[in-house]
Amino acid sequence: MRVPGSKSITNRALVCAALAGGDSFIRNPSDSTDSAMMVNGLNQMGVLAIRTEEGLKVQGTGGKLFAPKYPIPVGNAGTTLRFLISVAARASGRTVFEGSERMAQRPITPLVDALGRLGVRVDANAQLSHFAVHGGEMKGGETTVMGDQSSQFLSSLLLAAPGLDNGLRVEVPGNISSAPYVAMTVRVMQAFGVEVRGSENRFEVPAGSRYQPATYAVEADASSATYPFAAAALCGGSVTVPGLAVDSMQSDAGFLDVLARMGCRVQWEGSQVTVQRSGPLRGIDVDMNAMPDAVPALVAVALFGESPTCIRNVANLRFKESDRLGTLAAELARLGADVRVTDGGLDIHPAPLHGAQLDPHDDHRLAMVFGLLGLRIPGILVETPECVSKSYPRFWDELEHLSTNRPTT
Repeated sequence: MRVPGSKSITNRALVCAALAGGDSFIRNPSDSTDSAMMVNGLNQMGVLAIRTEEGLKVQGTGGKLFAPKYPIPVGNAGTTLRFLISVAARASGRTVFEGSERMAQRPITPLVDALGRLGVRVDANAQLSHFAVHGGEMKGGETTVMGDQSSQFLSSLLLAAPGLDNGLRVEVPGNISSAPYVAMTVRVMQAFGVEVRGSENRFEVPAGSRYQPATYAVEADASSATYPFAAAALCGGSVTVPGLAVDSMQSDAGFLDVLARMGCRVQWEGSQVTVQRSGPLRGIDVDMNAMPDAVPALVAVALFGESPTCIRNVANLRFKESDRLGTLAAELARLGADVRVTDGGLDIHPAPLHGAQLDPHDDHRLAMVFGLLGLRIPGILVETPECVSKSYPRFWDELEHLSTNRPTT
């Protein structure tokens, strides 16, 4: 089963390429709606990013950006909005972003406050999902940003920092949610010639740092790969996914270790990995803070374990495209599942299951995991299936391939 290029890596590489001085080439980019919105937003600010047969060609402007005449649509693309807000702080004029109704409920205040401490005014009307950035004057300096709700606020500031007159120093009080994604940001920036200094709670992009044009190959999306891996665990047999690196920078690649603990066999061969299951599934107790996007797939597998599964330290899932904790528990209850929301996660107790109509609440990851369950449970109907285009437009075609090739016993 083939999965698209990583959305998380693609969007980071797009920002770096846009602020570099010259042409960059991004190979195997994500074909997701989120990345398409990122491309559109950069184009509206004066960066020409175009699709070619090889991927994306980005004509970087060296940081010279301009506020567009018309608002930039971001839908429910959290990474796109959060990254582009900091980029827009460098664009001359007033840049307006318009998001979906759900985007109005997702956190943005920590980033707005951090930019405010750098002298950047952001007018945020959360009720209307309307955000206006008054840009062109950001020189850099020191700021703080909270990271307990999302690591994307810190990543946004770091990505936009190269080229600022005074560099950037960011302090993060307390914990950083999904911290491995910050490490991903640092590694992508490094590939475009910028070194980020720092430790767990303090980061610096030195004055004089500049992005350099680069040719960058995006690895397969580990978050999307959790679904075919989960399919092997659910149905038995094996599924192979090409394009992942053994030393992947994507934290969701850690889902393979979780499946191994549950009784699956994981085998690497070059840049492809195969997950296989022939025996029973064990329930586990696991902290998923480093890989929250893998939680829906884990829940699907846990429904068929021989013992309960406890998923901990993922309270930030309440702020995703939907309240993933509450929505998973409520919708899976329609199948007869026993999924209980805890203070910071979910408890899954295996129970007899039956078909039902499920509403993913316009959340791509929930739609995909509900589709997976249909491989094992007859009679599942998934509403608004088109929402998977946010990250994995070909998902239903690939799922059909799995369905026609699944084990007969």
